[in-house]
Amino acid sequence: MSSDDEVREEKELDLSSNDVVTKYKAAAEILNNALKLVVSECKPKAKIVDLCEKGDSFIREQTGNVYKNAKRKIERGIAFPTCVSVNNTVCHFSPLATDDAVLEENDMVKIDMGCHIDGFIAVVAHTHVITSGPVTGRAADVLAAANTAAEVAVRLVRPGKKNKDVTEAIQKVAAAYDCKIVEGVLSHQLKQFVIDGNKVVLSVSNADTKVDDAEFEENEVYAIDIVTSTGEGKPKLLDEKQTTIYKRAVDKNYHLKMKASRFIFSEISQKFPIMPFTARALEEKRARLGLVECMNHELLQPYPVLHEKPGDLVAHIKFTVLLMPNGSDKITSHPLQELKPTKSIEDNAEIKAWLALGTKSKKKGGGKKKKGKKGDAAEADPMEATNGASQE
Repeated sequence: MSSDDEVREEKELDLSSNDVVTKYKAAAEILNNALKLVVSECKPKAKIVDLCEKGDSFIREQTGNVYKNAKRKIERGIAFPTCVSVNNTVCHFSPLATDDAVLEENDMVKIDMGCHIDGFIAVVAHTHVITSGPVTGRAADVLAAANTAAEVAVRLVRPGKKNKDVTEAIQKVAAAYDCKIVEGVLSHQLKQFVIDGNKVVLSVSNADTKVDDAEFEENEVYAIDIVTSTGEGKPKLLDEKQTTIYKRAVDKNYHLKMKASRFIFSEISQKFPIMPFTARALEEKRARLGLVECMNHELLQPYPVLHEKPGDLVAHIKFTVLLMPNGSDKITSHPLQELKPTKSIEDNAEIKAWLALGTKSKKKGGGKKKKGKKGDAAEADPMEATNGASQE
């Protein structure tokens, strides 16, 4: 009896429901605009914390303006705080208000953020280089590697394909640009109020990191996360004090001893019961002290700031994709700058074959194919900019 209800409930909350698709796309539209705003503010001497705050404020404001008059209260807002990680910093840099870090000319800036409406989550990451002309040299290689890997991934994340197909392909793409896929990055299935679902795509398969084999299915949603490096692709945690992003570990309980910890944990439980949050959003004086005890007893899951070696360049592209019955729909992204990589994939038949795959499902009947082709060409446009540039 109850299992039927569960099936019905599960059924209503996937992409077979138009309402769910609408909410994903509304979250994605807000997020794409937030990303556009932050990219436009990436200039020399811009304070990183200000950029993070601008992204978060925009998402809060815009999500506050939708579904205001819904019959039931609809949760909405930030699904992942805005992070701005520069050069060899890999991810999760979202500093406290007192931090003075600024951007400089030629910095490689990775912006990572997430938004949700009713728990339906859209995430995005984009890499922007602070330069007036085209991106050249190894910076162009590492960014082209991430972009090409993302373009291949969106064609392989489709019903019937397996997670390991994507893992193998993106590593081959990175190698073609003499770059590495960064280890430890996971692409997760997204579900309502779940940013890290059980179905996972590994960035690099090795002896230390194993995930269950999984097959992609229609009506699923994925956050595909590609991070490339000119270095070894084995990032390190250098300073735990840099960690500012946490998520409540809902399966853990502990009676905290310190008053400051209880105060901060109560605030977290009220304001951020499920989604990741930044310590900037807490009562700051007490936050650092209280967070330590919460962390020691595993009540919070940290998102550490990781680094490659100084001098290495890291690029990050993440997108949200809906596996619709008519094909894959990539709903979050931002246009890339012009790239002039030193490497070309023109002679790589395997990568070219992946890029030639469509993202739309072929339906029966004449005339549909032509439409599919047109859509595929549009999808491949970012690649043409990359590949064309490499010929010059």
